[in-house]
Amino acid sequence: MLGIYFSGTGNSRYAAELFCREYDKKTRVLSIEDSDVLTAVNDANLIVFAYPVQFSTVPKIMRDFVTDNKGMWRNKKVFVIATMGLFSGDGAGMLGRLLENYGAEVTGGLHLKMPDSIADEKALKRPLEKNKELVKQAEKKIKKSVGQLKEGHPTQEGIGPLYRLVGFWGQRAYFGHKTREYTSKLKINNERCVGCRKCENLCPMNNITIVENKAVSGNRCTMCYRCINKCPKEAITLLGKNVVEQCEIEKYL
Repeated sequence: MLGIYFSGTGNSRYAAELFCREYDKKTRVLSIEDSDVLTAVNDANLIVFAYPVQFSTVPKIMRDFVTDNKGMWRNKKVFVIATMGLFSGDGAGMLGRLLENYGAEVTGGLHLKMPDSIADEKALKRPLEKNKELVKQAEKKIKKSVGQLKEGHPTQEGIGPLYRLVGFWGQRAYFGHKTREYTSKLKINNERCVGCRKCENLCPMNNITIVENKAVSGNRCTMCYRCINKCPKEAITLLGKNVVEQCEIEKYL
């Protein structure tokens, strides 16, 4: 088994690590940004993918990773974990169907409700204790799902036509266009920015650069919210106008 994840605030990384090491403590778990990930994929038979859903679909950076390496998935067995702030319908199925197009066999899926990572919107914000409880419940689901996988009956959340209908009518029919391309809508408040380079170093797309001691964003944001949740001056926003709460998984463990 090999675990592969893309994560903004750590939810999907945490889920992938817990799932894979609950299955076998020796399992490697790598980010799609890791230089060794493709070599590891080549040697693996069963691959566990984990990522945060965006508007009931897959972050563009993860879609591009799978598509750019489409020749590597043939005859691989895959299990898909989708993390989310509320619901996604077929979050796991979206990546599963893409992988099937490239010859993979999707064995199952798992949906995990986790603390919301959209730092600049109030809609899904919860009290600290509620978020800690969400993580505990996710841990229980992961352990149960691993047990079912070992027994040969993997969970099928997000897989199948009913889940697909819920995902489409629940979000993608209205918001699907937001994730088809990278976005240029990342906003940086230059009055707050101090040019510390944290966002520049964190961005998985190299979308942020420091010019004359101020951060400047381009048009290739993948909406992972990594920079927004880590900016020490709360100078970066995307969907909202102000940072409401900065979040990362370590806060809830």
